[in-house]
Amino acid sequence: MAARTLLRRALPSMRSASSLRQSSPFSSSTLLQSRAASSSSSSPSSSSSAIPDYAIPDPSRPTHFGYETVTEAEKIERVAGVFTSVAESYDRMNDLMSFGWHRIWKDHFVASLNPGFSPLTSGPDPRAPQHILDIAGGTGDIGFRMLHTAHTLNGNPDVRVTISDINPAMLTVGKQRSTQLPASQQAALSFVEANAEDLTRTKPLSSTSTTATATDSHNTSSIPSNSIDLYTVAFGIRNFSNIPAALREAHRVLKPGGVFACLEFSKVDKHPLLNTLYKSWSFGAIPLIGQLVAGDRDSYQYLVESIERFPSQEAFRDMIVDAGFIVGGDGFEDLTGGVAAIHKGMKPRV
Repeated sequence: MAARTLLRRALPSMRSASSLRQSSPFSSSTLLQSRAASSSSSSPSSSSSAIPDYAIPDPSRPTHFGYETVTEAEKIERVAGVFTSVAESYDRMNDLMSFGWHRIWKDHFVASLNPGFSPLTSGPDPRAPQHILDIAGGTGDIGFRMLHTAHTLNGNPDVRVTISDINPAMLTVGKQRSTQLPASQQAALSFVEANAEDLTRTKPLSSTSTTATATDSHNTSSIPSNSIDLYTVAFGIRNFSNIPAALREAHRVLKPGGVFACLEFSKVDKHPLLNTLYKSWSFGAIPLIGQLVAGDRDSYQYLVESIERFPSQEAFRDMIVDAGFIVGGDGFEDLTGGVAAIHKGMKPRV
């Protein structure tokens, strides 16, 4: 009970829904040029023409899987195993692990992006068409919220969402859940299987089967460069085998002026007491709950270790800038004292 009280006190106050609907992901008063001088003077394409070695996926390169050292190729396989194992119980476990706070964080994340309302559009109507790409979004939590906000709250039916995930089992859950959406939102939704580090090879899901399955390996397509208005990833990027590569792919597919937005677990180091309680809960309770509820202690042990290994807010912000994005203000917003954080970056306009 004490831990839950601390979490509640630490959660930032939420802006009203009406003010959120009139806001932009980036205010002109806070938008900053890139913290790296070279990024501020470069064109959007210059960063992709000189990709550093560490941002090029290498199956044999060492990385981490929780506290273990593995190759990038092995991490992809083992992460796939984790999420295949937890797919059916994933949303229920999120409720138990976060006392339900993940729902508040996700609501705030989507509200802060305000899909379907673009006050910076060149036309007279701010409700311009948008294409949103939700990466690692298998179960649909973020994608469905995006459609509801755009179509229902902002009255913009010209917003479509592509949900991408590397794991077919997660996409299957999302596909099944999407049947509960209004028909107009279902029509604006698509599911693809893809590795976020290489979006030139995506596989659409079959719409004829009650169980979503990837189509054959020959039926692949690329997400074109400069085609996406908003790229989102929630509680997924820490599982990528090469985060810098994924950030550069996000930069490639976004239109100039497009927004990268990430919601991820983060660091609570600024609040020692909360940090102690949080880590005690994470390492002591979450694997046990995973064993009792999902029959899978090892997968949830990995999940808490992956949170611990994820970079700090400042370090991840610098990775976003290094990928060629412009950030505003501090480049991140802490939620619940830093238990989670929202990061945003904008692809520079030509």
